[in-house]
Amino acid sequence: MLLDTVIIILGFIGLIWGADKFVFGASALARNWGVSPLMIGLTVIAFGTSAPEIFSSAVFSLQGEPGGAIGNALGSNLFNIGVALGVAALISPLKPPESLINKEIPALLLVTLIAGALLLDLYLGFFDAVVLIVITGYFGYRLFRKRIRTGSIPEIDGSEFTRVNNVQAGAYLGLGLALLLLSAQALVAAATSIAESIGVSTAIIGLTAVALGTSLPELAASVTCVLKGHHDLAIGNIVGSNILNLLIVLPFPGLLSPEPIDPQLLYRDYVAVLLLTLLLAYFCYHGIKKGKMIGRFSGIIFLSIYCGWFTVMVMQEL
Repeated sequence: MLLDTVIIILGFIGLIWGADKFVFGASALARNWGVSPLMIGLTVIAFGTSAPEIFSSAVFSLQGEPGGAIGNALGSNLFNIGVALGVAALISPLKPPESLINKEIPALLLVTLIAGALLLDLYLGFFDAVVLIVITGYFGYRLFRKRIRTGSIPEIDGSEFTRVNNVQAGAYLGLGLALLLLSAQALVAAATSIAESIGVSTAIIGLTAVALGTSLPELAASVTCVLKGHHDLAIGNIVGSNILNLLIVLPFPGLLSPEPIDPQLLYRDYVAVLLLTLLLAYFCYHGIKKGKMIGRFSGIIFLSIYCGWFTVMVMQEL
């Protein structure tokens, strides 16, 4: 118990320090390459912080447990908006970048609706996985064909990046990502060990420790971005991670272990994901059109919906 507690403390330290180095490396690359911070958030940071979900869902699917993989994807999307973005908005009101309502938010809404349509028959099979993979390929093509690349320096404070070259920035990025992933894995293992030692059911462990652990990088990275004033990176991280969770994580069970899914994954979990996604789209659209921020009230709404969903889920599982 004492060793697990020490591991949890070290895991949190690793997450905080790793997130700081990861965001620093990504921001330095954005400045050096002339790529917009939003683009970095939607790609490098989003993919890096989604790696735990991708890894754990692949393991779930290989073990013949598609419900765990699907639940991980949906639960992570809930956590990303409900907790990571909610906490970030509580720390500091967020200014949504204008391009969100023209490209990224519509893409997230479209992917969310398509995922819901594929889950509607309560079965995720090979055809469903292929549909998601094709959409992933199309989005990837569009993203990199039209990526924002100019000769001017992006709008981030570059004083701290002045002497950081691409090799150094890449090293910071890799070190930060490794710390994020290892720290999250250590936290999950230690928390699971403590939970089992005090007699908590494995179902509750899976719905809490594992889901929380795979989403901690998004929370750590988003909070770090906000504290550094990189709102583009914070929002882009959440939007990009949620798109990747649906397009890259969901195909695993369809390809590796296709079978009927638990109706609660659709009627409870997916509906909550859709609600939070629609609210995120509304707050971004309203914020950009009215010149307002995604403020603390919005953060409270996100957190309240997540807490409500979490309470319902636990009550149904007990």
